[in-house]
Amino acid sequence: MTISNRQPEFQNLLKVLRCEVPKRPTLFEFFMNIPLYEKLAGRKEHYNSYLDIMKLIIDAYRNAGYDYATVYASDFKFSINNKEHKSTLSLNEGMVITDRASFDAYDWPDPESFDYSRLEKIEDYLGDNMKLMIMGPDGVLENVTKLVGYDNLCYMLFDDPELVQEIFDSVGSRLVKYYEIAAQYNSVGVLISNDDWGFNSQTLLSVDDLRKYVFPWHKRIVEVIHKASKPAVLHSCGYMNDVMEDIITYMGFDGKHSYEDNILSVEESYKRWGGRIAILGGIDVNFLITSSEEEITKRCRNMIDTSMEDGGYALGSGNSIPDYIPYEKFMAMIKSALDY
Repeated sequence: MTISNRQPEFQNLLKVLRCEVPKRPTLFEFFMNIPLYEKLAGRKEHYNSYLDIMKLIIDAYRNAGYDYATVYASDFKFSINNKEHKSTLSLNEGMVITDRASFDAYDWPDPESFDYSRLEKIEDYLGDNMKLMIMGPDGVLENVTKLVGYDNLCYMLFDDPELVQEIFDSVGSRLVKYYEIAAQYNSVGVLISNDDWGFNSQTLLSVDDLRKYVFPWHKRIVEVIHKASKPAVLHSCGYMNDVMEDIITYMGFDGKHSYEDNILSVEESYKRWGGRIAILGGIDVNFLITSSEEEITKRCRNMIDTSMEDGGYALGSGNSIPDYIPYEKFMAMIKSALDY
């Protein structure tokens, strides 16, 4: 299903990430969902490999007017105990490291032992003007929380900070290597470090603990991405007001994604930080669900009007497109850019 005749032109997203004005309104979405990918791609089929899924995602993004598509670079991930498949889970679900003995016994994966050749095999399928955005198998804090459990991590910060540091180092160093490998491929145009740091009203850990354990590894991730002459984007949900300066000046991310109206709207975020870091997405998921198509179009066009004068913005949701966002609401959002 081709929604627009526009052809991918990755330079538009690069301009946004340089806080410049692109040639036309540019779309940004972290990820969507398989039924929507199938609808946008115009096919539903069996997938024999992740390469097949990549082709589906690429076709969906291309047909919807995006200049890139979001995929994983390899099957690298940190193994945890089996989780239940529910829409909401405890942050203590699946933990495997509870003390020094279980840390020493954990089978740490080697990112260099995984196959990244999909990034080369897909290059011809992408064409000349479309690129991949590489996402991680979750981020530094998210993986530590999965391995340790949130409650246990909070206790461990006081009971055994040395072990906490070793766990963060074990996770962070492997994620750095994952991004370093992925950034070398010609098919890759941008890389996104996806790591949720906050609740609605505060960060998950204290700002001091984030600066001690989490942020140095994100700084390293950005450094290896920039060393490959590619932009680095942060996706992080929750309250970020106290750490935005860290994101911009210490870690050096080129773009920030994930915004919620009940924390700080994308409009206000653009006023505060636009021009210093690209503001990506931001049309609140709850707003997309509960508002009319006319209200969605009006808000999106207002953001486009502002950004096509000042630059550094790409239109998209505040988080992602789950399957409970009505298709018509998603279309109202993206057509605000496609029909501009």
